[in-house]
Amino acid sequence: METYRILKDLAIVFICAKGAGLLARKLKAPMVVGEIISGLIIGPCLLGWVQPNDFIGQMAEIGVVLIMFSAGLETNLQELKKSGFAAFLIACVGVLVPLIGGTLLYMCIYGFASVGTDEFFKAVFIGCIMTATSVGITVEVLKEMGKLKTRVGQTILSAAIIDDVIGIIVLTFVLGFKDPDSNTLLVTGKILLFLVLSLVLGFIIYKVFKFYDDRHAHTRRIPIIAITLCFAMAFVAEKYFGIADITGAYIAGIILCNVRDAEYIDRRVSINGYMFFAPVFFVSIGLKTDFSSVDSSMIVFSIGFVIVAMISKIIGCGLVSKCFKYSWTDCLKIGVGMMTRGEVALIITNKGLGLGIIDSSYFTAVILLIIVSSIVTPVLLKLLFGKSHDSGEKEAAVQAAK
Repeated sequence: METYRILKDLAIVFICAKGAGLLARKLKAPMVVGEIISGLIIGPCLLGWVQPNDFIGQMAEIGVVLIMFSAGLETNLQELKKSGFAAFLIACVGVLVPLIGGTLLYMCIYGFASVGTDEFFKAVFIGCIMTATSVGITVEVLKEMGKLKTRVGQTILSAAIIDDVIGIIVLTFVLGFKDPDSNTLLVTGKILLFLVLSLVLGFIIYKVFKFYDDRHAHTRRIPIIAITLCFAMAFVAEKYFGIADITGAYIAGIILCNVRDAEYIDRRVSINGYMFFAPVFFVSIGLKTDFSSVDSSMIVFSIGFVIVAMISKIIGCGLVSKCFKYSWTDCLKIGVGMMTRGEVALIITNKGLGLGIIDSSYFTAVILLIIVSSIVTPVLLKLLFGKSHDSGEKEAAVQAAK
């Protein structure tokens, strides 16, 4: 692709993303909603000014990696410890309920199939696609509202990361039935090994970085080294352990979240990530959408797919949260925060396409889910947090009057 075409695409993406983002903010909606809608408008779905390509896709991937690294830097380890077990159970049920829901949805629409048949594997795979949670958009919204470091924010973040790992394990089991080269025990062992190595090597890296940071605080080399660690762990996680790169980036952020310059590093990352790469990520979601090949049967399935995928996350994650003494409002916040889908759902779908489990027509349903959940989630989170804030102010006023 010629360089001048790339420059033209970037110019359109940035001006439309920022313009739509500012408009969304004026309308009291999160900026990411405007950025996603701008991708729909300028992409193949409507105007066709910008076409999805490898360069934009790679830029978007860097954007979500930096978002997750920044989220890791802002992680409160004390809150993470408190919500760790809760987050684990929330993630487990948050995977199980959509898996069952997606399987039943396919069977209800296309007919029930016997265990072991191709139709049965296809139904289970549809459920597998629903298990994935994309926390990038939720993180951006929570950061924008200043709620990322709250107990609810940290629970959502922790559960989403654990959800990603569990989702990969589930995918491995499902693909094991169709792909003889997929070794379930080997992949599961790799995931466990990565987590153990992250714990051991992470402690060593933290000590070395802390020693260096104490002697060279607020120098440019500090964020450069930090971003290098982010990209290295993202690469190693996906290349050698079969874990999504965003998980490696998030763990890199956690490793450095307690160093002296964690906030300074986060500000520097934001300059590159949130001003350059992140808008491309959100716009790319809209760019990937194309409804030209959709027929009536796929429209029915896609609508059902979106509804079941979103509601199943709210039910699964929300009900389990209640067991850990969250209020019903906080349970709803956690469920809503977990219902976004993104790059992991696309990766799982591509796996199914490559192995012939599903055909390309189902990609439309996944894209529609990503679009709808990416737009609805920020709006609902803002309403829920605003409502709880108003309730908190009223309660405080009553107490003061007494």
